[in-house]
Amino acid sequence: MTDNKRLAFSILQFLHDQLQTGSLSSGAQESLEVAVQCLETAFEISTDDQTLAVPMTLPQIFASATANLPAESQVNNNAPRQPPNSLSEEQREEAEALKTDGNDQMKVENFSAAVEFYSKAIAINPQNAVYYCNRAAAYSKLGNYAGAVQDCEQAICIDPNYSKAYGRMGLALASLNKHTEAAGYYKKALELDPDNETYKSNLKIAEEKMETTSPVRPGYTL
Repeated sequence: MTDNKRLAFSILQFLHDQLQTGSLSSGAQESLEVAVQCLETAFEISTDDQTLAVPMTLPQIFASATANLPAESQVNNNAPRQPPNSLSEEQREEAEALKTDGNDQMKVENFSAAVEFYSKAIAINPQNAVYYCNRAAAYSKLGNYAGAVQDCEQAICIDPNYSKAYGRMGLALASLNKHTEAAGYYKKALELDPDNETYKSNLKIAEEKMETTSPVRPGYTL
């Protein structure tokens, strides 16, 4: 796992370097920022962890990380591959039923139960962005905004064009008084769903909050 983390760390460093160039469009920068968040979450790493920095080229790190893979994984690249999340129809239906149960609990404001149902759906089908986004809404209702942010990040990693995940990310960040970041996510949500009045209203509120808190030094909240 250490070699895999070193490979991910090297890619993370490269992405950070690209973000620092200032030559990217706003859309490309947002996409790279999402990729960075996904790598950090998936491999539990950060560019601050210099223990993963090694004097090796990226090809050398890649070779080290893949050295222990089965031979057919390294050689037979043209062989048909099984989808990473191959579910039976019964499993999909079970996950959807659990999501519906979670939605029902949200309607009666039983948010803890909703989290449990969404978590069970995710355990069956961890590649469904809706389940993470719905659980993020439940987390927000419980005041667990950090959990909501993580789930929105995961939903965006799975489906980068999921406007609702960006909108809910904005809400969670705003609740954490991170209004500048929230505004960025609302803008992305509006790019994907330009007629959504809720996103427009939330963006306006976030921008007003940014103006109110602008004299405060970064790292501090009112």
